[in-house]
Amino acid sequence: MSDNSQKKVIVGMSGGVDSSVSAYLLMQQGYKVEGLFMKNWEEDDGEEYCTAAEDLADAQAVCDKLGIELHTVNFAAEYWDNVFELFLEEYKAGRTPNPDILCNKEIKFKAFLEFAAEDLGADYIATGHYVRRADVNGKSQLLRGLDGNKDQSYFLYTLSHEQIAQSLFPVGELEKRKYAASPKSWIWSPPRKKIPPASVSSANASSATSWAATCQPNRVKLLP
Repeated sequence: MSDNSQKKVIVGMSGGVDSSVSAYLLMQQGYKVEGLFMKNWEEDDGEEYCTAAEDLADAQAVCDKLGIELHTVNFAAEYWDNVFELFLEEYKAGRTPNPDILCNKEIKFKAFLEFAAEDLGADYIATGHYVRRADVNGKSQLLRGLDGNKDQSYFLYTLSHEQIAQSLFPVGELEKRKYAASPKSWIWSPPRKKIPPASVSSANASSATSWAATCQPNRVKLLP
């Protein structure tokens, strides 16, 4: 077994189960683990799905139980410029892009990856996505998660080999129902945690409706 004790991993912590289990598994594998909470949306619109403060509290509670440090960073400007505005532009043009894919491409595996490496000295980042990573002919590639009901490889299809090589996906090798019922589940189950939207990106993008609806596109074409 390789020695991971000198490898630093920054886990994107949302306060939810998957990222929390990822941090726990990486600790069990010997990595030096720290968490990072990303705030990708400002809360001045009063919408109920903007729960950054509650999510941060949940993420902090999990990190306290695990005994790891939690960093915070605000990517709201990057999200607005590179995800939300593009969503609006595409909608105006009669197309509907997938905000989850945009967020993964521009925020979780670009802004987050750069911040973790440059500011926090990370060797890897990790997320709770249900995918697996494998080296094929010298290049890191994505594989579907073992839990077919949870597979998220489609949402990460834009990642480069270099981005994949710097990323770890611990829960991709597991079935969620098994670790949800684990005796360790008290670590990653904040008592007041609500069932989240499909993703933060989807929830945020839904606020475009009131603006984008006024654009009255001539046709709608679904894009990945």
